[in-house]
Amino acid sequence: MDIANPPVEHDEDAAHLASLGYTYDTTYKREMSFWGNVSLGFTYLSPIAGVYSMFAISLGTAGPPMAWAVIIALVGQFLVALVFGEVVSNYPVSGGVYPWSRRLWGRKWAWMNGWIYVVALVGTIAAVAFGAAPFVGAVFGASLSPVATVVIAIAALAVATVLNFSGTKVLSWAATVGLVAEMIGALVIGGYLLLFGRQWDFSIFFDNMGIGLDAPGGYLGAFAAAALIGMYAYYGFEANGDVAEEIKDPSRVVPRAMRMTLYIGGFATTLLTFSLTLAVPNFLAVADGSVADPIADALQNAFGPVYPVAMFVIVVAFVSCITSLQAAASRLVYSMSRDHFLPASNFLSKFNERRHVPSNALLTAAFFPALILVLSLMLEDALTAMVSFGTVGIYMGFGMVVLAALRARILGWKPAGKFTMGRWAYPVNILALIWGVLAVANILWPRPTGGGWAEDYLLIMTTVGVIAVGWIYMLVSKAYARGDAPAADASGPLATVVR
Repeated sequence: MDIANPPVEHDEDAAHLASLGYTYDTTYKREMSFWGNVSLGFTYLSPIAGVYSMFAISLGTAGPPMAWAVIIALVGQFLVALVFGEVVSNYPVSGGVYPWSRRLWGRKWAWMNGWIYVVALVGTIAAVAFGAAPFVGAVFGASLSPVATVVIAIAALAVATVLNFSGTKVLSWAATVGLVAEMIGALVIGGYLLLFGRQWDFSIFFDNMGIGLDAPGGYLGAFAAAALIGMYAYYGFEANGDVAEEIKDPSRVVPRAMRMTLYIGGFATTLLTFSLTLAVPNFLAVADGSVADPIADALQNAFGPVYPVAMFVIVVAFVSCITSLQAAASRLVYSMSRDHFLPASNFLSKFNERRHVPSNALLTAAFFPALILVLSLMLEDALTAMVSFGTVGIYMGFGMVVLAALRARILGWKPAGKFTMGRWAYPVNILALIWGVLAVANILWPRPTGGGWAEDYLLIMTTVGVIAVGWIYMLVSKAYARGDAPAADASGPLATVVR
């Protein structure tokens, strides 16, 4: 498929993109550096946002051993990142999971993966924006009403949108600022707590303190529920590939950036999780709900007068995370719309020629999260359902790519990018798929919430609903048949026959 604008440079990147069926798109500029790409993935991953969102729940569910979940999830997600690295090296096209699925499997698979991932990102953007608001309040020592929380969340979303509209260089800069802020936050907070705020020795990580023993399935069931802290922490590396057309030599750079994102993110997440756990004075108070926010208590005790400064660093991390999530969502929407897969594709594929960004896709990635935030004031379950689907939808999107890669290998796909796993490809791909299936099953597993069966099964019902709506729309509209971008060509004619 030819993009309307003619190519402006005939370098290796343009030639590779042309070989994949796309003429170099002059609306994109390859202005993002390796570290800018790492920063984008890192701030999407956002250890501070992930850990702070789930710490109290996980600690109260399974006690101190829940910290090991961040190590387990890091290993599992690293396997997925290796598969992604091989795929994006072969197909360095903007949009991430959608174009990868399209080339590895086919049009229908790509539509469903793109649909699931777009909905998941919208929910995740809303969730992160909502989660940023209390920390803004903490900077000023204020307790926020529901309306104030939503207003601040939308303001954070607006800041992220302005940064994204400013172009790839500003996006790269904003992501780098976020990375620096998060690393300073992780090193200062984690290091200080380890040196001066530690209440326990390291043996507590092998002692559940009696927490979780009466959970369904015993302590193993409790640990599985608490393990969501790890699963929430490591999925930003996909964003490295979302901007593949904005990076020089993406076939080589993006796979490296994905791995580096997990190296740095894994270090920061592990440091924060373990240091915060060691600084909690009373685990049983967290488990019984007497202490609702153990992080705030630990940081206030440790930092005293400079507590608002720590909160400000966290706010910067949240805004950077929103910016990166929105960038990823906009590139995915643009990628699908330029292939004419989405409703209003002509509108969604428009670019701001001066800023070199997909302007209408960016507006879409701001409008729908803001709409969910506003609706949460009237329909609390709307935010709950969308936020809950965010993580499982992202893991499903990842798993669909991993499965498509394994299927393509079986059909004869031979990766030809600058990063390949060689003889390790099959075992890594299979292990990554097993990990992904277990992760999705664990996130979806209905657990007692005290709100009745509807609340216990809300995530499953939301997931089924999202899949059903996407599947029905795809079949009725035949969206998957539009456009002439290549599909199911990873392993040649055989893949096209069986797609």
